[in-house]
Amino acid sequence: MDYAPEEMLIVAISRLLTGSRHIAVGVLSPIPGSAALLTRELASEPVRVSIIGSRKQPFRTDGGVDLFDSAAQGRLDAFFLSGGQIDGSANINLVGVGEYPQQDVRWSGSFGSAFLYYLVPKVILFREEHSRRVLVPKVDFISAPGTSPAEVHRPGGPVALVTPLCLFSFDRTRGRFQLETIHPGHTLEEVQDETGFEFDVSASLSQTQPPDARALEALRTIIAPQIADPYPRFAERLFGLAAPT
Repeated sequence: MDYAPEEMLIVAISRLLTGSRHIAVGVLSPIPGSAALLTRELASEPVRVSIIGSRKQPFRTDGGVDLFDSAAQGRLDAFFLSGGQIDGSANINLVGVGEYPQQDVRWSGSFGSAFLYYLVPKVILFREEHSRRVLVPKVDFISAPGTSPAEVHRPGGPVALVTPLCLFSFDRTRGRFQLETIHPGHTLEEVQDETGFEFDVSASLSQTQPPDARALEALRTIIAPQIADPYPRFAERLFGLAAPT
């Protein structure tokens, strides 16, 4: 069955969300947002999805404050983070490139990334660009650290990194990524060439399982109209749907 690269990523992320009861998604995350809604649709148990910026009542939140409260109270199971740079220790940089504070490039900033990184048990890192420019040996600025010293109480942290090429798991004890699967059409050599940090390779390295018919059907018929509210441009580009009025 034919599928778009974005659909491949949505389904791959959705599989990582299995067992999550409350999934939260940021305002600039259409692919993770679609994955969260797909998980909700296919789950056998109730799943709550909170999307910042959504006007639909089932997914609407009061913004960042609501998510921060949920995370602090242990009521948020999964969240997504990204960065202009991500390094091999799962540190993310949302501030800029170059030596702080006189940086050559400045980004939007960290907002609550570090807070949620510490508290949400399952944080999935995601980038739509897999290159040495993004996946660097060491970030120029740590907006949110991937690991913490043993004496620091930290119930949350990264579990995986998903890119257009592959899926890495993250070992919090060792502070390293491990390559688990490679998406169809890509190779180990390509992943190695395009990744700036060192990583382990799973002994059971395999191809990422493509989307099945059930997931694609749900994604195109049920999730597409839902995702058109918070992410209208994405829904129009991928599914040909106009934003709701």
